[in-house]
Amino acid sequence: MASGTDTSSINHTGKLFNDSIHGHIELHPLLVKIIDTPQFQRLRNIKQLGGCYYVYPGASHNRFEHSIGVAHLAGELAKSLKSRQPELKIDDRDILCVQIAGLCHDLGHGPFSHLYDTMFIPEALKKPKDDPKDPKDPKDEKWQHEDASIRMFDHLVKENGLKSEMENDLVFIKELILGKPLSTPGNDAPVSTKDENWPYKGRDKDKSFLYEIVANKLNGIDVDKFDYFARDCHHLGIKNNFDHLRYFMCVRVCEVDGLKHICCRDKEVDNLYDMFQTRNRLHRRAYQHKVHMNIEIMIKDAFLKANPYIKISGSKREENGRESEKKMFTLSTAKNDMEAYTKLTDQVFEKILHEEINGASDILKRILSRKLYKYLGQAKREAQPKKKISDKNPDPPGEISEETIETLKTALALGISDRRQDFEVCVVRFDYGMKDKDPIENVYFYTKSNPTTAFSIPRDQVSRLLPEHFSEKIIRVYWKKPDDDTADPKTLFEGWCESKGFTHTME
Repeated sequence: MASGTDTSSINHTGKLFNDSIHGHIELHPLLVKIIDTPQFQRLRNIKQLGGCYYVYPGASHNRFEHSIGVAHLAGELAKSLKSRQPELKIDDRDILCVQIAGLCHDLGHGPFSHLYDTMFIPEALKKPKDDPKDPKDPKDEKWQHEDASIRMFDHLVKENGLKSEMENDLVFIKELILGKPLSTPGNDAPVSTKDENWPYKGRDKDKSFLYEIVANKLNGIDVDKFDYFARDCHHLGIKNNFDHLRYFMCVRVCEVDGLKHICCRDKEVDNLYDMFQTRNRLHRRAYQHKVHMNIEIMIKDAFLKANPYIKISGSKREENGRESEKKMFTLSTAKNDMEAYTKLTDQVFEKILHEEINGASDILKRILSRKLYKYLGQAKREAQPKKKISDKNPDPPGEISEETIETLKTALALGISDRRQDFEVCVVRFDYGMKDKDPIENVYFYTKSNPTTAFSIPRDQVSRLLPEHFSEKIIRVYWKKPDDDTADPKTLFEGWCESKGFTHTME
């Protein structure tokens, strides 16, 4: 996957890449231009599975190759629909836009992927700001890596002079990345919708199905998942039961309530359940593996300790109409400046490791020497408690409230010299991608005899062996001071579980 070479030596249509998952793929010259930018090359240094590499030695792949794979699959799905249904009027520009969206959908990931946006940033924002002069980002509280992907995409286009090549489709591409309409002020749409009830600006509702290719918010079936299922399973050594190439051959577009949706052949319903089961298995065995979570908690703690001391140069300040010295950002504020964010990758781990920064390097050294936080086990709600529980307001089935977590933290702290900061209490959710809902409820199907009419398939018509519930939550507890032999927090945790109607296990 070398970049920066002359694409004209291959042919006028693009450049060949040899991908470990999809084999030889050809990408449009505009995609190659995007790949050959500092903003995209940054993804070479961001692990796809974050700290999972410290559990599974094969999980060394990065966001870079995943993004190229998603671009390829986005194009293949769009081309497949175009060839079978010419009446959809999918043109080459539509295909190029979904490929660009697939390529750029992960530009906003921070160091160690989801560790940065779901673990580090929420805790960093609870602390006092490191620099009171820093402008406050109004979206800080709800910030997600998808928001940064949009900002980084804008930055990439501007810094590399690519606006003229995709100006009429910039809004469409960003809508495809988000999987929803844009809400950021200043994103003027060059294509106006004919239907006031249609919220998207990039394409009219006769091409609504295009919004289900890269980030499908309706049911979660999209090419992003297809690539990471195949790629992650390959590197983790876990079998992938879902065949996305078969899916491409079994889908077509049908109209439902005035909108066009991607529908699947009815006989494939079992395969779709297998796909969501694969997702669940990956979360249990890798993404939310108890040791993987332990390591990511430790990296997060090291980042929090180092946060005020890491300085990253960003864009230049403007004073009285003139540019002055570049502004400096921390680990948590770099996301507010795309020039600084471009420089922020997994390499910050090495920087902290080799510098004595507020004790942060000691935590990272513990990871490398395998002196991890002590795992105290996990707690799951009993289906039928052995005795009456004293809670006045028990949690709804399948849920674990903040109040329940606070009672656990208090119980642990009171038993161990009131040191709440020495414990990490995590709520882990396992589901099929749509929280407690059956994702197939939002999938439309068609039959061989009637390929133009879409319908839903009730669960009871699929199989009686399907799960009754599609989501469960468990509590995991880690102790950060395992060398303290004067305390026994595991016994405290077991006692709390018994009193609150939870089953304690070490699995």
